[in-house]
Amino acid sequence: MTPRTIFEPDHEIFRAAVRKFFRAEVTPHVDRWRHQGVVDREIFLKAGEHGYLLMWAPEQYGGLGVDDMRYEQIVQEENFRHGDPGLCLTLHSRVVAPYIGQHGTEEQKQRWLPAAVRGEKILAVAMSEPAAGSDLAGMRARAEEHDDHWVLHGSKTYISNGLLADLVVVAARTGRGADRAIGLFVVEEGMAGFRRGRKLDKLGLDAQDTAEMFFDGVVVPKHNVLGDPTHGFRYLTHALAVERLQIAIGAIAHAQVAFDVTLEFVKQRTAFGRPVGTFQDPRFRMARMRAELDAMQSHVDHCVMLANAGALSAEVASGAKMLATELEGRVIDDCLQLHGGAGYMEEYRISRMYRDARVTRIFGGTSEIMAEIIGRRLGLDERRLTR
Repeated sequence: MTPRTIFEPDHEIFRAAVRKFFRAEVTPHVDRWRHQGVVDREIFLKAGEHGYLLMWAPEQYGGLGVDDMRYEQIVQEENFRHGDPGLCLTLHSRVVAPYIGQHGTEEQKQRWLPAAVRGEKILAVAMSEPAAGSDLAGMRARAEEHDDHWVLHGSKTYISNGLLADLVVVAARTGRGADRAIGLFVVEEGMAGFRRGRKLDKLGLDAQDTAEMFFDGVVVPKHNVLGDPTHGFRYLTHALAVERLQIAIGAIAHAQVAFDVTLEFVKQRTAFGRPVGTFQDPRFRMARMRAELDAMQSHVDHCVMLANAGALSAEVASGAKMLATELEGRVIDDCLQLHGGAGYMEEYRISRMYRDARVTRIFGGTSEIMAEIIGRRLGLDERRLTR
């Protein structure tokens, strides 16, 4: 494996502590979580006690004030190695909470961030809809403005942390201004008209509580609206760059673990009296995977540093997400093949990794949408070229 150069001594000390945490508090529970279909709420509280949630949040809200994505990257990598991708700490910390941190009022930050830092309030974001998928412009959920509140109507699906979430940032059309006038509304557990549907049965991510949500005339006070209720589309698209980078970080970490699991397997498993890994095809496959993983890891690490510098563009994040998740799929498919019949057995880790990996080319924007974003930034946009 090519040495990684972005981490400093403090990061490595942090990694050792995070690894110890995951081995003690997460690894022993993974099988049970996957069986019950949801992680325990207590793991968010324990992560909060150790300071692993919303590390970027300023100290006045209970955070560490450390806005260095490398620390979040380490938490992700250790979770994929010693935990389970169904535990969405990064979604809580780096995807949803920043909507409050960047667009919330001081009162909103004081009201919600400290509890999120402590893991007492679990966060989710509700964008996807059954008929719209990755297309934010096709959103149908709507909010109607009244004197001191909004009334929210619509439904959302594929919501991660959907059953556990106490606060949900819901995107809905506001009907004001341009066609893309969208608002972000913080819906809290217990609000009348807010209900959760079934936990969705999935191909993989067995421990992730992915759910449907329904908003039947939910009265949302105006002090629960984030920022300008017509600028939500801009807020979402800006945040999606970081979300897609988080997916890329997880995808390459997942693939790295699959490679390591398989390398050990092909060294030990024999066929025709010799280790499987000594045959030319497995040896060449492993060599190619190693080279591709090193190249992709270097690019993802570079993107993390771009994000730290505030220079991560939508097209670069989209490219990282597209390439990392597609490499993840190829690597884990090859790794399962190299396990032979054992790879198809649930008792082998590679089997569930294969199922878990498939969704990353879909959520956060499909690979096809990522290619569309990149192509348009190249100037290959029919709206411009056909005028």
